Amino acid sequence: MKPALPATIPVWLLVGAQGVVSAASLVVEIVAGRMLAPHVGMSLYTWTAIIAVVLAGFSVGHWWGGRLAEKTPAAALRWTGGALLAAAITTAGAVPLLPLVAGPVLGAIIAPVWSITALTLIVFFLPSFFAGVPAPVLTKIAITSADRTGPALGAMFAAGAIGAIAGTLLAGFVFISWLGSALTLVVVTVVYLACAALFVRLGGQGARAVGGAAVLGLGLAVLALATPNPCDRESQYFCLRVEDVSADPAEPVHLMVIDHLAHGISAQSLPTVQFTEHTAMLDHLSRLRAVRDDFTSFHIGGGNFAVPRAFAAHGTGAITVAEIDPAVTQMAAEAFWFDPETATVLHEDGRRALLTRPEALYDIILGDAFTDVVVPVHLVTREFFALAAGRLEPGGSFLMNVIDHEDRLYALGSIVATMGEVFEVVEVWTQQAQPDPGQRMVFVVVGGDAPTPVDSFTVPAPDETRFGALSPRLVEGLAAGRGTVLTDDYAPIDRLMGLSL
Repeated sequence: MKPALPATIPVWLLVGAQGVVSAASLVVEIVAGRMLAPHVGMSLYTWTAIIAVVLAGFSVGHWWGGRLAEKTPAAALRWTGGALLAAAITTAGAVPLLPLVAGPVLGAIIAPVWSITALTLIVFFLPSFFAGVPAPVLTKIAITSADRTGPALGAMFAAGAIGAIAGTLLAGFVFISWLGSALTLVVVTVVYLACAALFVRLGGQGARAVGGAAVLGLGLAVLALATPNPCDRESQYFCLRVEDVSADPAEPVHLMVIDHLAHGISAQSLPTVQFTEHTAMLDHLSRLRAVRDDFTSFHIGGGNFAVPRAFAAHGTGAITVAEIDPAVTQMAAEAFWFDPETATVLHEDGRRALLTRPEALYDIILGDAFTDVVVPVHLVTREFFALAAGRLEPGGSFLMNVIDHEDRLYALGSIVATMGEVFEVVEVWTQQAQPDPGQRMVFVVVGGDAPTPVDSFTVPAPDETRFGALSPRLVEGLAAGRGTVLTDDYAPIDRLMGLSL
């Protein structure tokens, strides 16, 4: 005998509710990545932690929802409404909670993997747990109230999957770039509150039963909107921020922050002066190695466009920049004095840009794209370096910015070993200064068919700084002793950087 329901509930209503809750829960998962980025970056480990924590929350929520499904349908629906009220409260509360706990958690746990996981667990486990409760309850009611249990069961599973797809697409393509993270979570909070009211009403209780919790949830939503946004602009790719680091207001100097890392500094009145080690090396080495003064260049990653801006000021040849995020280019033009008319800017991935334009050859190709502190995996492989070498004019050079730790150098050694399979000459340049133990160091790796005509140089960065090339013997030792040839099939760059367990 079918359990009595407080009222006849159409299966389509249960299917629709399941789809809406599933969509909302996946929106939270995608937004979690954007919210964590200003604190821990957007690395492989960030997304791994988010997916693991959210799935753990769903799993425990499903388990508890299965227990609730054993109650009478009316009681189960009321409990499910309460769970979604809690989902609304914890979702809205995630916005003010994250900046409160990020500093203490990241300071207490040194290992990046565990600190990222712990922070994600504290902020996003409960929203996922409560959002996982409705699925078993609604499914149980659907299959016990329908004339045909098989189609009802299939419809509920399909609704969950379709809702997850819709939530992922809406979060990635619409909500984050148009509303921002905080307002997106406020929208999810309102959706959870509406679903909670529906379930409590279907369970036979008046809407006033949810009033107190709804007020709390809406109060936290208002607090979320009032919480300072760490981003000046949220694009489809990054959290972007500009900071004024001027010593003299009459001589503006700006710093670009992408997610949680500084990506470049520029001064309005000094277009040819670089303010960071890597841009100073990329700028000067390119001009040292170029076969002519009006050399052509292709830049993978724009950042604050400091190097393309300097090239234009030096009067080089045609400049092409592959910057995947249009918002980065717009910010460079608005706040970093880059003139878009001086370069051809391609808003697409750098590897794809090279791959789809086989007719275009360049004297200099520069790699300065990063995901967190590592070069994106598809830009450090043998296949990519072969592609870049094939897009160089005779006598051309490939240069790339690499970050590694003084006491490891496995990532640097692997990139050197991999480039050595493609380029006849591979050089490693860095600042000529004694690093601190374990210090994160900045290198520029050069590939070409001839060595650079000098083995050191001094340029303003912005203070006079001396850079030098590692000896060929040391470079060979890095490749042989610490290098792994990286391929499209195997390139564990995060682990080589020491970011794993």
